[in-house]
Amino acid sequence: MEQSYNQHIQQQVTTLFQAMEQRVAPEEMERIKAAYALADEAHKSQKRKTGEPYIIHPIAVAYIVGKELMLGANPVIAAFLHDVVEDTPYTIEDIEERFGEDVAFLVRVVTKQKKEHYEMSKQLDNFKQMLDSVHYDIRAILIKLSDRLHNMRTLESMRPDKQMKIAGETDYFYAPLANRLGLYDIKTELENLSLRYRCPREYAMLEDLLQKDEAENRVRLAHFTDKISRLLSDNGIRGRLEVLYREPYSVWRKMQATGRDFKHLDYRHVIHIIFPDDLQASEKNTSLRIYSLLTNEFKEKPGGITNYIDSPKENGYQSFHVKLLCEQGIWEEIHISSERMVRNSRLGCVSDRTEKNIDNWIEKFKAVLQDIAYHSQENSFMESVVTSFYNDDIMVFTPQGRPIILPQKATALDFAFEIHSRIGEHAQYARVNGKLCSIKTVLHRGDCVEIGVNEHINPRPDWINHVLTYKAKRHLRSFLFRMKKIPYKRCPYCHPLPGDEVIGFTETDKCVTIHKRDCSSAICLASQKGDSIVSVNFEEDKDILYPVSISIKAVDRYHLLSDLIDSITNRLKLPIVNLTTVTVDEIVDCTIDFSVHSVEELQDVMAHVNTITGVDEVQRRELK
Repeated sequence: MEQSYNQHIQQQVTTLFQAMEQRVAPEEMERIKAAYALADEAHKSQKRKTGEPYIIHPIAVAYIVGKELMLGANPVIAAFLHDVVEDTPYTIEDIEERFGEDVAFLVRVVTKQKKEHYEMSKQLDNFKQMLDSVHYDIRAILIKLSDRLHNMRTLESMRPDKQMKIAGETDYFYAPLANRLGLYDIKTELENLSLRYRCPREYAMLEDLLQKDEAENRVRLAHFTDKISRLLSDNGIRGRLEVLYREPYSVWRKMQATGRDFKHLDYRHVIHIIFPDDLQASEKNTSLRIYSLLTNEFKEKPGGITNYIDSPKENGYQSFHVKLLCEQGIWEEIHISSERMVRNSRLGCVSDRTEKNIDNWIEKFKAVLQDIAYHSQENSFMESVVTSFYNDDIMVFTPQGRPIILPQKATALDFAFEIHSRIGEHAQYARVNGKLCSIKTVLHRGDCVEIGVNEHINPRPDWINHVLTYKAKRHLRSFLFRMKKIPYKRCPYCHPLPGDEVIGFTETDKCVTIHKRDCSSAICLASQKGDSIVSVNFEEDKDILYPVSISIKAVDRYHLLSDLIDSITNRLKLPIVNLTTVTVDEIVDCTIDFSVHSVEELQDVMAHVNTITGVDEVQRRELK
């Protein structure tokens, strides 16, 4: 057994060294080999839960970092050493002395910090420590993802409770993190391994269903893909086709989202058309040419196109998707991609290794964390992080064609603040794809959005519940903080106004609730909690409006409705919120909901309405 382990170790180390020799200078190779030697020495007496030598784990992590993610010398060195400080007598200072400050930083970030007291919990604090490293470097996170990936690949030897803990962490945090970084292959593998150990019976069932589905559709799909291959070949397009079945986790997630069982789930597989990078035409033109050939031969599903080439996902994913009807009357999902797009989907944020590209990823990542940290409570910080990582951003457009990136489920109000804070603060309505909409309308990828502004409109307290972005929330909170606060709570039954005869009651939270003196709730409270009664001075404030409602009975005539509206909006400049009117046998019953500053203003309105020709009765209605 020992000899078998040694052969495995030697084979993997040799393969990694050979791969790294193609990309790094000889002096860097010497440092990599020295790091391996130190790790081998530090872990020589340690065993994994499987019984195998511990050094197998650092080698595997370094292999993922160097061979699968194709990172440079320092990340590979840090991967070899990532458990040395945590599990052996060596210190960060030893690492820095031998391999430099950069390697020491990477090792420090991936080393779990031991504390007497944790801000949130040990697990959440470790997640946050790792996220904080993004402010400086993204490589540390990639090393930690590689560490987690190998731990998941070897989780079978752990006790069920440990499996659940590690698999739960993986599904909750590490897989979404890989998604945000564009590491599709790692994200997919982490998700599936997590489901396999969390819900082994459900995972096995889905695996079995997918295998049966693949067997049942093999001949049909072979016929369909052969026809596509001939179509491309006959038109001089080189490329390859793959039928890719969704992984169990992807199927499970889709079943959860749609409420459908496996049998009724659409698109359990996709057909991938991949063309080479060396074609003379651009990737977009080649994709459109393939799309044109396909839709000449097969019926296209209306609205079945998604163009991720012009509008990539926030994690960098690009492809051209279309849904086609095969000869058996089944809709098939086709993804058209270049080899570069496929490669980028695997390597994500490290596919382009230029300093500018890495900086762009870091800045995007930091912006997400800043947004979350600003408007999350401490106990929901990590939950917000994870939700954001799984929610890809959307791209919408101004009428001039300017692209605006927003979080998924953002609203027209988010869009308005993204354009300019003044537009957001005075947004009155939106036109989405030319259609008049509320500013609270949720936007979708590709929408064209126009915002209508009105200088008399100002942010309302409920707007804060209809925005997602850091920018919109910051401006709204600042504006609402500056607004004058009503010093009392108003009774939700009698709705007192400044100028009404009122009385106050001190609640258990020391807040004072005011009631009209004839309020039945106030009378009841006075009989039971008389000691809590306080005198209040509920005065009018020109900056604060209160909702009211009146009912009107009148004889119908020409221009009656116009006169009623004029008495409120033009005469007193008060906003009408709702107006309903019913006319039966020439008798009009009208209800108007609007806002006033005081009871005197309400009485003024009612008195003026009473003078309008045809009006017989005006009464104040109780709000519901």
